[in-house]
Amino acid sequence: MKPIRTAIVGTGSVARLHAEALRAIAGETGEVELVAAADTDAARLGAFAAEFGVAARYPDAATLLEEARVDLVSICTPPAAHVPVALAALASGCDVVVEKPATPTLAEFDRLIDAEKATGRFVATVSQHRFGSGAQRVRELLRSGVAGRPLLALCETTWFRDQAYFDVEWRGRWETEGGGTTMGHGVHQIDLMLSVLGPWTSVNALARRQARRTETEDVSLAHVAFDGGAVASVVNSAVSPREESYLRFDFEHASVEVRHLYGYTDADWVLTPAPGHEEEVRAVWEAGPWGVGSGHLAQFREVMAALREGAAPPVSTKDARPTVQLVAGIYASAFGGTPVCPEDLGPASPHHHRMQGDGPAW
Repeated sequence: MKPIRTAIVGTGSVARLHAEALRAIAGETGEVELVAAADTDAARLGAFAAEFGVAARYPDAATLLEEARVDLVSICTPPAAHVPVALAALASGCDVVVEKPATPTLAEFDRLIDAEKATGRFVATVSQHRFGSGAQRVRELLRSGVAGRPLLALCETTWFRDQAYFDVEWRGRWETEGGGTTMGHGVHQIDLMLSVLGPWTSVNALARRQARRTETEDVSLAHVAFDGGAVASVVNSAVSPREESYLRFDFEHASVEVRHLYGYTDADWVLTPAPGHEEEVRAVWEAGPWGVGSGHLAQFREVMAALREGAAPPVSTKDARPTVQLVAGIYASAFGGTPVCPEDLGPASPHHHRMQGDGPAW
């Protein structure tokens, strides 16, 4: 079989994660080939291309799409450029992988969905934490029924970013990043939480600028209710010197926790069965998959396998939209001072078109 010819647009730090995953898959199966890259920064592009052996180098996405023959475009630009590049790639007949946050607004996300349908091509959104074996075992506990109903979750992204981080031109600005620490950092754990608990039904939140000079928030807190009856506490911070990513799921018959920072392994997960349920809970947990961390490689393997079969690769736009919607809900509740439901975030809502809506009032 011919390898899937892939290009990367945007060659900053996150592009290296994409390139490393593609290189690993090429070494494993030969089913993918990184053939082109584009960046407006010639020096950055040159260093990236030299490191990963990319022969075809382009000053922008438009030139790449016009001149390079590629099947898949991996978009690693700042968030505000995701949709224009994705729309152009889809129109040129390419499938797309887009980094998170996929779009800075719900309206743009819906444009992406419409273009996907119109072109018949696929868009996969990077949601790598869904693919580690620990997360797969949590979902199997739920599917099997041995864990019982989900009751309570904690979802905490307490990271540290100094002022210099936010002084980069596109960071901490509504128009270019779509939001602050909720959108740029917390979205990783929020996405994993939703992949376990399913549809959310309401959110009550607050957001603050506690320490950084930035347009956007550096702290947010939210209470989220879910269709299945569970409730969750969600904390996002860019001002926490002891950094941690923490998720806890309390089911009727078990608690499951993971502590990590930017990616977990099996060793980061802890299972605590409820008294009287130890045997059946541990049996399902131990029978699940093991040995897969939550990096980009795990998702990219699944993406390539799906594209080989002509199927929609994970995570689809349908799967990813609730995550962007919940981020919008957190901002809408925080700046509106009232609980928000998904149906409140339609095209009539200012938060559909801009994450901050008509706020914030700081």
